Amino acid sequence: MTNGQYHDVALVGGGVIGLSCAWRLAALGCRVRLVDPEPGGGASHVAGGMLAPLAEAWFGEEELLELGSASLRRWPEFAAELARAADAPSGLNERGTLVVGADSADREQLHEVAEHLAALGWEVNRHSGRALRKLEPSLAPSVHGGLEVPGDLSVDNRAALRALRRAALRAGVEFRAESARRVGPGRVELADGSELRCDVAVIAAGGRSGELHDGLAGVVRPVKGEILRLRRRPTALPPPERTVRGPVHGRQVYLVPRPPDGLVVGATQYETGFDTRVTVGGVRDLIGDAERLVAGLGEYELTEATAGLRPGTPDNLPLIGWLEPGVLVATGHHRNGFLHAPITVEAVAALLRDGHAPAEAEPADPARSGGQP
Repeated sequence: MTNGQYHDVALVGGGVIGLSCAWRLAALGCRVRLVDPEPGGGASHVAGGMLAPLAEAWFGEEELLELGSASLRRWPEFAAELARAADAPSGLNERGTLVVGADSADREQLHEVAEHLAALGWEVNRHSGRALRKLEPSLAPSVHGGLEVPGDLSVDNRAALRALRRAALRAGVEFRAESARRVGPGRVELADGSELRCDVAVIAAGGRSGELHDGLAGVVRPVKGEILRLRRRPTALPPPERTVRGPVHGRQVYLVPRPPDGLVVGATQYETGFDTRVTVGGVRDLIGDAERLVAGLGEYELTEATAGLRPGTPDNLPLIGWLEPGVLVATGHHRNGFLHAPITVEAVAALLRDGHAPAEAEPADPARSGGQP
C-alpha cells in the first residue's frame, strides 16, 4: 500500500469478503492477520454462489442493482486473478441464468421484473416454455415462460473459498483461529482476553458483525437461510447447466449447478436470530418448489441440508467504509456476499490507500441516510 499508516491490518471474519480482502491487501504489501475460528465457514460455506444482480432486481432497490452490476463486471478478471494467485480453479460458471415461472401469478411477477429492468435500461430475453426447454431440457412441463439473463453468472462457493484461502496463504496472510469479542480503533479484543494491536481493524464478520462494534448494533442482523445439496443418481435426468430460479407461489427458489452432477437448492429466509438448525418445513418447501421448476429431482440423492446466517441491513445494501478512525467495515452483504466481493475488495483497498471508495461503492457508505451506524 502507498499509505504506510495502514500497513498493519487486523481483519475479523474469514468468509468470502474477509478472505478476499485479506488476499488482496496482503498482495498489495500489507501485513494482514485474519481472525476467524473457522475460515471459509459460516454463511459463505453454505451459499448458493449466485452472481445475479439482474435476476434478483426488485422495485426500490435500484442502488443495490447498480452496485451488484458494477461488481459483476469485475468478476471475470477477479476470477482469473484468483485462479493465478491460488494455482487452483476459481469456480466461476459463465453459463448464465434462467428466471422462470409456473403459474400465471408467477409469470406476471416476471413480466413486472422485465418491465422494471427495461425501464432502467437493462435488457433480458423473454422466452416461451418451449423455447426455455430447448435451452434446458430438464425444465419441468409446468414452466410456461420466463427470462434468459445471460450476463448473470454463478460461482462454486466452496471452490472459490478454497482458492481464496490458498491465495491468501501464498500472499502471506497470517491466520488466527480465534474468536473476536470487540473491535476498536487499531485493536481487536479476542475471546481469551488478549488483544491484537494494528494500524486499522476491518470488520467483515457477516451476521455477527453487530456484536463487535457499537456502531453496528441493530444495523447488521442475522437472516437465516436453509440450503440443500443434491446429486444426480445414474437413473435421473441430468441437472441444468444454467442457474434456474423463479417464484413459486410467491416464494423464491433457485437451483445452481455444481458440475458434473450436483445442484444447490435454496433458499429459505427467516428472522430467527442465530439459530442455524434446519427445519423439516424448510426442506419440504425447497424440494417442492424446486420440483415445480426442474423435472426429476425426486430421483436425486439429498447429500446435505444446512443453514447459514446472512448479514442483513435495513435497506439490503452492504456497509463498506469507515466507522471511525482505525475501524473499517465491510459487511452487511446479505445474500450477495460472493457477488459483491470484487467491488468490496476494490473499495477497501482504496479506502486504506487514500480514504475514498470508488464512486460505484458510495451507496454502501455506512454514513448514508437511514444506515447511520
